[in-house]
Amino acid sequence: MGTVQARSLEPLPVSGPNLSPSVDELETVEVEPETKQEVLENKRVMKKSHEARERLLRLGIFRNVEVLIDTAQGEEAVAEGLDVIFEVKEMRRLTGSYNTMVGNNEGSMVLGLKLPNLFGRAEKITFQFSYGTKETSYGLSYFKPQPGNFDKNFSVNLYKVTGQFPWSSLRETDRGLSTEYNFPIWKTHHTLKWEGVWRELSSLSRTASFSVREESGHSLKSSLSHTMTIDTRNSAILPKRGALLKINQELAGYCGGDVNFLKEDVELQFNTSLLWDCVLSASLWSGLLVPMGEKPSSIADRFYLGGPTTVRGFSMYSIGPQSEGDYLGGEAYWAGGLHFYTPLPFRPGHGGFGDLFRTHFFLNAGNLCNLNYGEGPNAHLQKLAECIRWSYGAGIVLRLGNIARLELNYCIPMGVQSGDRICDGVQFGAGIRFL
Repeated sequence: MGTVQARSLEPLPVSGPNLSPSVDELETVEVEPETKQEVLENKRVMKKSHEARERLLRLGIFRNVEVLIDTAQGEEAVAEGLDVIFEVKEMRRLTGSYNTMVGNNEGSMVLGLKLPNLFGRAEKITFQFSYGTKETSYGLSYFKPQPGNFDKNFSVNLYKVTGQFPWSSLRETDRGLSTEYNFPIWKTHHTLKWEGVWRELSSLSRTASFSVREESGHSLKSSLSHTMTIDTRNSAILPKRGALLKINQELAGYCGGDVNFLKEDVELQFNTSLLWDCVLSASLWSGLLVPMGEKPSSIADRFYLGGPTTVRGFSMYSIGPQSEGDYLGGEAYWAGGLHFYTPLPFRPGHGGFGDLFRTHFFLNAGNLCNLNYGEGPNAHLQKLAECIRWSYGAGIVLRLGNIARLELNYCIPMGVQSGDRICDGVQFGAGIRFL
C-alpha cells in the first residue's frame, strides 16, 4: 500500500510524472489563493481528484484507490490550501482471472494470468486463453505505457486464433505477431500497428462450395495499419450525446508476405438528446478493399454485412456475393442506421435497474458487392446504390455496463435479393459494436 499526496490550490493534474504509481512522492504547488472563489475551487479540486483516481484505476495495477481531501496543515500550508492524498493498494505480483466475454453475437469464456506493474512503471505481461462459441484463442502480450503519460503506450502481442465462420463454411487459423503504438494528438487518438500473421484456411464442412474450397490453403500477411479516432460520446454502448469518427487504413504486402491490398474503413455516429430522456442516433459505415497485384482478394480480408449488429432482419453476414449458400464477402460496402431511443414505458425501476433498459425504433439500410476497377468511380457508386437492403422495426436494448449490450428486436426486412437469408420477426443480438 502506498500514499501519493499533493498540496495545491489549483485542480490536481490528471497526468504527468507526478502521478506515477510506482513511487510515493510529495509535490507542493503554491498558487495565489482566490478567496472569492473558494467554493468553486474546492469543487474543481474534487473533480480533478476524481479524474486522477479513474486514471490510476485504468492502469490495471491497483486493487483500490482512495482519495482524501483535507485543509492544508503544517508549517508549509498556505491560506485556503488543500491536501489531496491518494491511498493505493497494489495488486499482487501474479494475478489470475476468470470471466465471460461478449463479442458480436458470440459469447466466450476467458481465463487469464497477469503480471501487473512488472518493473514498477505499470508494465504488464498477460497470458489469456479464450474459448467461445465460434472462436478459440491463445495470446501472450506485453504492455508498456510511457512514464508520466499513460495515454501513450506500446504493446507486443503473440497469438493463435482458430475461428469458425458457418455463414461461409470456413475455418481459419491465425498464428501471428503484432506490435501497436497508441498516442493522442489534440482531440484525436491514433494507433499505429504492424501485424505479421500466418493464415490457414480450410472448409468447415464437406458441403462447402467450390469457391470456398478454392480459397483453402496457407498465406502469409504482413500489414501496416493506422487508426484515427475522435470520440466525444458520453458512452460507447448507449450514448445520449456526442459524436464518433473512426478512420482505419491498412496496407498489406509492401513489408513482406504474399497478400497485397489496400483497405479503408470509416465509421461515423451522431447522437443528440431530445425531450423526456429520448435520444436520436444516426450511424454510417463504409469500406473499400483494393487488391494490389494480380492475385484477387482473399475471403479472409473482405467485408461482411447483415445480422443483428448491422442490417437487422437479415441473418448473420448473409448479404452480398454467395456461392451455393456460402457467403463470400465483398470488396465494398456501406451501411446506415437511424435509431430513436426512449425509456421503458411508465419507467419501471427508474433511477435503478430500469435505467439499463431502453426501447428503440430503428431503420437500417446497406449494400455490399464486388467492384470491377476498370469501370471507374461512377460505376462503383451506381453498383453500391443498386439492390439496397433495408429493414425497420422496434425492440428492447439492455446495456451490460459500458462494455456490451443485448438487443431483442422485431424486424421487418425489405429489399431482399435472391440468395439473401432473412430473419423476419424476432431477432436477438449481442455485441460491442452496433450499427
